[in-house]
Amino acid sequence: MRAVVTGVTGYVGGRLVPELLAAGFSVRAVSRDPARLDGREWADDVERVAADVGDLDAVRAALEDADVAYYLVHSLGTGRTFEAVDRRNALTFARAAREAGVGRIVYLGGLYPDVPEGELSAHLASRKEVEEILLASGVPTAVLRAAVILGSGSSSFEMMRYLTERLPAMTTPRWVDNRIQPIAIRDVLRYLVGAATLPPDVSRGFDIGGPDVLTYREMMHRYARAAGLRRRIIVGVPVLTPRLSSHWVGLVTPVPSGIARPLVDSLQHEVVCRKDDVRRFVPDPAEGLVGVDRAIELALARIHDGEVTTRWSSASVPGAPSDPLPTDPDWAGGSLYVDERRTVVEAPREVLWQVIEEIGGQGGWYSWSLAWRARGLLDRLAGGPGLRRGRRDEHRLRVDDVLDFWRVEAIEPGERLLLRAEMKLPGLAWLELRVDEAAAEATDADDGGPSLQDATGPGRTYFAQRALFHPHGLAGQAYWWSVAPFHGVVFGGMQRNVAQEAERLAQDR
Repeated sequence: MRAVVTGVTGYVGGRLVPELLAAGFSVRAVSRDPARLDGREWADDVERVAADVGDLDAVRAALEDADVAYYLVHSLGTGRTFEAVDRRNALTFARAAREAGVGRIVYLGGLYPDVPEGELSAHLASRKEVEEILLASGVPTAVLRAAVILGSGSSSFEMMRYLTERLPAMTTPRWVDNRIQPIAIRDVLRYLVGAATLPPDVSRGFDIGGPDVLTYREMMHRYARAAGLRRRIIVGVPVLTPRLSSHWVGLVTPVPSGIARPLVDSLQHEVVCRKDDVRRFVPDPAEGLVGVDRAIELALARIHDGEVTTRWSSASVPGAPSDPLPTDPDWAGGSLYVDERRTVVEAPREVLWQVIEEIGGQGGWYSWSLAWRARGLLDRLAGGPGLRRGRRDEHRLRVDDVLDFWRVEAIEPGERLLLRAEMKLPGLAWLELRVDEAAAEATDADDGGPSLQDATGPGRTYFAQRALFHPHGLAGQAYWWSVAPFHGVVFGGMQRNVAQEAERLAQDR
């Protein structure tokens, strides 16, 4: 079957494509700018087509020979007229699908309550209107209505994530005690794939939700528990209007106000599935639907084929920063502060790696020693290990080795060392050291950093260093900004001195 996916550069669309490919579909990815798909793991496995959903001719051409067309487009965040834009685009898509002879339309809409039309929020009213337009298109249509989608990158989830992480105590509107039925992104994707093969005479909407019905307050408490945070103090007050709430969310979180306000406005409704007959057509998996707690755990670390594949996080560490997909919004993934430095070292790769692998313990950290000793003393006073643990072997490291107040989380000999901080911190911290010439390919020479040519000369090596910090609450935010002014001395000095030591050893040899 040929599946055409619109909204392919969005949160759901970017995750749906590999699921369709795995299910045996031939996929045509529709985007206004197909070049934005460069770098996706599946980019070479799909047919890429340039089209704007508001352009009838372009959409009709993109839908030719389609067995199923996924409409995953919305205009939330584009301004006050997003409802009119959504209406116009849906009418164009419906006509194009009918004229192109599409076998089925699948639309992911919003779960809305059974209330009079005028009482719905603008966001949910627009989703309902798009649903009605597509159902009236003359093409068999499956509408999947979802409430909060639990997954890193989902706007609703990210809003909850930032509020819970950054505020140990908060006042909220009364909607905090409204019931909702969230659903994990992996179950949403399973329903979307299954909806492609519904019988031709099925053209209707389906409510989809996870196994748990709970309040927004309870969901934030569960997030705090999964992320290793203290239980949050949440006080509902009647005076916060949706408008005031959206300003408050905009102040605390990086979620754009154009998205936050309609979402906050929609939280005034209780959204619980009224029908669960979707399982007649798309049966539940043997292990059942993903519950809230498991969905949050999965959102805290990127999971691929059931295995953790994050570049700098560990599933065993509660609250480890997720590794967002390229299709996720820039502001998604939780707070992760990064101090990144790179340089070209006049030494062979093996010499630089030798210096990196011998850091810590008696060898020190190649930086301002007074600063490291002071940090170690403060850590001991706070009940941490400080610098007294040293290291097991002076010359070799292995996974799980102690290294002063760090622990080796990952090591790729000759290429990469990842250390996780075990000092007392209001958050989680990592230090990553790379000897990786290939990383220079992504370096833009115009930004003043080393170019690939700089790093590939005889006896020259590319050295990259990153310090990462995932704060817990306001204390974590305050900690990062209080120590950030010293990073130039500590981490900058460390990189310079490691490079100089490698160059000295290379000259001696």
